[in-house]
Amino acid sequence: MTDRFISRRRLLAAAPLLLRPGVQPARAATDKLRGIFPIVQTPYTASGAVDFAALEQEVRFLDRCGVHGIVWPQRASQYQYLSFSERIEGVERIAAANQGRKPALVIGVQASDTATAVRYARHAATLRPDAIIALPTKDRGEFNLDEVAKYFAAIAKACDLPLFIQTTGNMSVEFMTKLEREMPILQFVKDEAGDPVRRLSEFRARGSRLRVFTGNHGRTLIEEMIRGVAGNMPASAWADLYVQVWDHWHAGRHNQALDAFSKAQLFIAQATQYGFPAIHYVLRLRGVFPNADIRGSDFPPLDDDARKSLRATYEFVKPHLTVR
Repeated sequence: MTDRFISRRRLLAAAPLLLRPGVQPARAATDKLRGIFPIVQTPYTASGAVDFAALEQEVRFLDRCGVHGIVWPQRASQYQYLSFSERIEGVERIAAANQGRKPALVIGVQASDTATAVRYARHAATLRPDAIIALPTKDRGEFNLDEVAKYFAAIAKACDLPLFIQTTGNMSVEFMTKLEREMPILQFVKDEAGDPVRRLSEFRARGSRLRVFTGNHGRTLIEEMIRGVAGNMPASAWADLYVQVWDHWHAGRHNQALDAFSKAQLFIAQATQYGFPAIHYVLRLRGVFPNADIRGSDFPPLDDDARKSLRATYEFVKPHLTVR
């Protein structure tokens, strides 16, 4: 299943880590973990298999977009529809494709049970990405927070890499600051449990040292940057627009940032309306994916009007993209 991609030397090098019942947090520099970190979408072949060649091409595309980091697999990657072997091969392909490139790499290790999440975390440790990230055992809803804390503690013990926790449901800022005190390895949060703008202020008011990233297609990215957000994890299809927003803003070119953000908002509205099929369709228009297929039935296929609207937006925005 993974022999094709994991070398014996790499596994032996990681063996002391994998065998320890607990590990100490890494002291590696995390200063570069800041900025636009798109969620890498998962492409599929016409037969429905994961298209690993297109996945590697997406990594190269995002590097050309100037992104500061990449993340896979997460919600927008449809991780819940990927098999264990697909995820293992996928992260190894992505790590290899990103070797020598500028973006930082964050590997998703969440699973529907603790034991499998620990397996993903231990495998991630052999690849030495810049960080790992995990959702709870289910994407949404009300959680038993004591069980959630135990789940994340098990992941933290399995891997010495800096940890992102993605919030959802009833994972309050108070709960996250409690985990921060208990888990020195926890350095980042991707906050999607409520109003990200207000919660940024709440993290700051509680004296948290967590570096807060957000998601939600970057809908309120300008407001978040004003409040000191560490980064955003948007979809990948128009990542170069998000990079322009981020880089212009932090260079003091606020008007240029607002102009780029206005273009991104056109796509954001369509992604909100049509979901992952819209993101995949734009990646197809940009020559990154061979098709716009997704797995599951969470979103209906795009109809002719939706495709027409997305093409019109793409043609309008195209002159403002850095990768053409």
